[in-house]
Amino acid sequence: MQIIQQMSITEIRGVWLTNTASKVLSSQQHIAAAMDFLAETGFNVVFPVVWNKGVTLYPSQVMRQFGVEIDPLFVGRDPLAEVIVEARRVGLKVIPWFEYGFVSSYNLNGGLLLEKKPEWAGRDSNGNLLNKNGFEWMNALDPQVQDFLLSLILEVARNYDVDGIQGDDRLPAFPSEGGYDKGTVERYRASFGQNPPQNTKDSRWVQWRADILTEFLARLYREVKAVNPNLLVSLAPNIHDWALKEYLQDSPTWLKRGLVDIIHPQLYRRDFVSYKGLVNNLVKQFNGEMPRLAPGILIKLGNYRISPEYLLQAIAYNRACGIPGEVFFFYEGLRDNNNELASMLRTGPYQQTATFPSLSDLSRGRVSEKSSSVWKRLWENIF
Repeated sequence: MQIIQQMSITEIRGVWLTNTASKVLSSQQHIAAAMDFLAETGFNVVFPVVWNKGVTLYPSQVMRQFGVEIDPLFVGRDPLAEVIVEARRVGLKVIPWFEYGFVSSYNLNGGLLLEKKPEWAGRDSNGNLLNKNGFEWMNALDPQVQDFLLSLILEVARNYDVDGIQGDDRLPAFPSEGGYDKGTVERYRASFGQNPPQNTKDSRWVQWRADILTEFLARLYREVKAVNPNLLVSLAPNIHDWALKEYLQDSPTWLKRGLVDIIHPQLYRRDFVSYKGLVNNLVKQFNGEMPRLAPGILIKLGNYRISPEYLLQAIAYNRACGIPGEVFFFYEGLRDNNNELASMLRTGPYQQTATFPSLSDLSRGRVSEKSSSVWKRLWENIF
C-alpha cells in the first residue's frame, strides 16, 4: 500500500444517507457526528436523501401546493441545510438524492400526491394504478409530472449550496408495465398508427418510452446546468440492459449524449464473484467513460452486511480495472459491529485522503489513471 500512499489520488468515495433504518438525519448533532466520522474514514462526498415517501426533507415551496411543505418528522428543521453546514465544515461534497423519483408512494394507493393529482397516475395495461414491488408510480411519461419533479430538483439546485443532484433507479425511470394511460396511448398511436402492444417488453414499445425518459433527462441536465454549470448530474441506475427492459433506463444513450456527469450503477450483489462479473461487463460498456464511473456497492440491507474481505476485494478490483471510486448503500453499514467496515477502510484503501474529481477532471478522463496500474499489480499479488 505504500506506493499508493505516496501518490496524489483523485477518487469518488461516497455514501448514501437515508432516513430509513438510520438516525443520522434525526438531529443536527447526529448529522455533525456522522460527517466527522465519514471525513475521518476517508470519504469525500455524501448523498443525503431529500425526496421520498412523497415528501421532501427540506422546506419546499413546490410541495406547499399539496399541503405538506416538509416531511412531518422534520417540521421546524431543514435537514438538507444542516447536512450542508456540517459536510462543508469537514470538507465533504454534498449531492442531494431524490430517492423516490417518479414514485408517489409505497403501498398507499398513490398517497397524497395522487389523491391531489389523480390524473398523474401511471397506468398498467389493465388501466390500474401502476404498482411494481409495492411502489406506486406517477406517470413519468406525462409532461406535467415531469415538470413537477424537475421543479423539485431545480428548487434544490437554486436554493442550496450543493455540488450536484442525484437520481437513481427511479429517476429517470418508469416500470415497463406502464404507459397505458390515455395520453401516452394517443402519443404512441400518433407515431405508429396503432395502439401500444400488450407485450410490455416489446422492443419498439420499450425503446419509444425509454427515449421519452432520455429526453426528460436531457432537459433536466440542461436546466440544472443553467442554474450552475458546475453542478454535477449524478445518477445511480440499475444494471443495463435489465434496467432498460424493466425500468426504461437507457444508460448507454445517456452516456453517449453526455447527459450524466458521474454514474453509479447499482452492483448490489452479495458475493464477490457476482460483483466481479458485473464489473467486467461495466468495463466493456463504459470504455472511454471510466472516469465517470463509481459503482454502487451494497454494504447493508435488512439482516445482510457485507464482509470486510468482500468489500476490500471489490474496491481493489475496481481500481485494478481503472474504476475511480464507489458509493456505498448505506451509512449504517459502516457503523455495524463496532465500526468494523469503517476501520478497515480507514487503515486500508481509504488511508490516504482522496480529492473528489472536478468537472474538468471527469471531462478530461484523468481520474485515478495514475493508480490503476499499481492496484492491478497489488490485485495480482494479493488475490
